[in-house]
Amino acid sequence: MPTSTQRELDLKDFPAGTVTEFTTLVCLACTFDIFTKQLGLAPRTAFSEIKRHTPTIEELTSRNAMRPYFDSEEKHPHCPYCGAAKRWLARFDTYVIEGGKTTDAPRRALIKKLPTTGEQFAIVEKKSDSRAVLFEWLDTLGVNLDLNDETWLLDATRKYLARRDPKTNWEDVFTKVRVARRSSRVTEGYEVDGSRLFLAPRIYAEAIVIQYLVSRSHAHGGLTSEGRLTLMELIRRLRYFGYLEQIGITEREPGEVFEKLIDHLAATHDWSRVSGGKPAKKVSTGSGSDRVSRSKKSIKKASKTRKSKTAQPEPDEIISEPVKLHYLIDRRDFLEKVKSVYASYAA
Repeated sequence: MPTSTQRELDLKDFPAGTVTEFTTLVCLACTFDIFTKQLGLAPRTAFSEIKRHTPTIEELTSRNAMRPYFDSEEKHPHCPYCGAAKRWLARFDTYVIEGGKTTDAPRRALIKKLPTTGEQFAIVEKKSDSRAVLFEWLDTLGVNLDLNDETWLLDATRKYLARRDPKTNWEDVFTKVRVARRSSRVTEGYEVDGSRLFLAPRIYAEAIVIQYLVSRSHAHGGLTSEGRLTLMELIRRLRYFGYLEQIGITEREPGEVFEKLIDHLAATHDWSRVSGGKPAKKVSTGSGSDRVSRSKKSIKKASKTRKSKTAQPEPDEIISEPVKLHYLIDRRDFLEKVKSVYASYAA
């Protein structure tokens, strides 16, 4: 029987943050008992019915699993309902792929490689929208981060940047980075200076919004790289950065600002077609750090035009788009365990 390592699907061609993985356990002892004892079916009939079964999307992805499904991080789990040992438990692995230009080609290539015999995989499509996708991504991010570990702020920033700009190898960028800061020099992209990552003001503003959304609570606000902020303080900080003006949010009421902010972050175009990941041009300094290079000509020109009014960029157009989610359900472990359990019942 293949090991769990051998079962892993190759997802390296998908942009970071576009595939979410869920693992759900099902107790076959509970399942067979329902079919044989409560419904009165013969073991063979129960086996045929169970083998054809594929759980619903809600059963596979819900945080609050219901019998006979459950979640467990233990190496040797037991059924929380009947106490059955590991050999009675089967696993469903579910891969949720966001539809879009960056994922359609690798998704089709992946599906072509999957075995087509024995219904080992099930594919389910579901219509959603960019706002729901954003909150599902935030929810998954929050589950996978340890908010008691002080490094989670940096991890959340890296995850956000990887989703925002999948073409950049952020693992390499963050190799020596220990803190992320707002840059006063870089207007686009980022700059690495030793152990510090300087982000363009707009990208930094979005990063602290993501941190706030992951950690917020009704009583104490959200923890960010700018400290713990209430919603009012967050909005004030974003307005100070010039971020709200840049994306065209002119409302003053906090609730309306927050809703517009979510709509902007959720807009599909804002995640997949941004150009903010381009690093600034760097030059080496005597201290070994990197600095943005500027020619003398550009500095002189800037001094002459300093008195003129700075042209404001056009506000971003917020386009909320429908998103199709593709659920790829791996049934291989389930089918093998069902056959094994049936052999025990039929003996």
